[in-house]
Amino acid sequence: MTDAPEIRLIPVNQITVLNPRARNKRVFQELVTSIEHLGLKKPITVSPRPGRSRYDLVCGQGRLEAFIALGQEQIPAVIVEASEDDCFVMSLVENLARRQHTPLELVRAIGMLRERGYSINEIAAKVDFSPEYVAAICYLLENGEEKLISAVERGVIPHTIAMEIAKAKEGDVQRALAQAYEEKSIPGNQVLAIRQIIEQRNTSGKGIHKNGKLNRRPATAGALIRSLQRETERRQSFARRASLTRSRLVFVTNALRHLLNEERFQTLMKAEGLNTLPTALASRLSQERS
Repeated sequence: MTDAPEIRLIPVNQITVLNPRARNKRVFQELVTSIEHLGLKKPITVSPRPGRSRYDLVCGQGRLEAFIALGQEQIPAVIVEASEDDCFVMSLVENLARRQHTPLELVRAIGMLRERGYSINEIAAKVDFSPEYVAAICYLLENGEEKLISAVERGVIPHTIAMEIAKAKEGDVQRALAQAYEEKSIPGNQVLAIRQIIEQRNTSGKGIHKNGKLNRRPATAGALIRSLQRETERRQSFARRASLTRSRLVFVTNALRHLLNEERFQTLMKAEGLNTLPTALASRLSQERS
């Protein structure tokens, strides 16, 4: 049996938020109102800093700020032992995992982890994206390619195409696009989107100022086409896997629904102490019945 986590009342002015983030004002006000009326349902998590009367926040920024907004001087907190770096990473990953983050928040998280010395594979594991995608975003971040990052996150162009643009000279990209368009290897709307992004970069800059120089290399229509083909194949593969998963889920749900109608199966479940179903599965069965 594991020991229950230690919970203490911690002064709010002794807690440092390592990874502050902006929040929706309406949602935050709802949290404040809930805590005011119902109290704190779940303590925040903090880690003490050795030799100092201070704590680093691991998770619970919204709850902490709600307590401060309500004029509370102390807040219940679970105490964990972790280094400052570990606290930062846990906070970052917690924010990405527990809510619908925006694309720019994901990019920001990848950049912060990279700045702290994490490898591409380590970052990919933490944010649950492919190493190829993380490598592309890190490259674009390191070279100040804010407009290309924005285009990738809005789904205008694949990250592989963005990499090709960032690494090549502008004239080479334009010639490669023209060739690809003439050969009908890249859809016309894709060519137009890429050209608009290049024009924006030329007019107002990349968006992030960096001192380093890019190692430019010629772009070819073939490279752009191969990048687009790889991205298309990846998306088609994802769609096939999603369809297969859905088919399996439908099969399991139907099979379980028939079993639950069998009296002997119900008796067996009761004998084994299985009186409830997982919430997601019970919800799906309930929806299909209705």
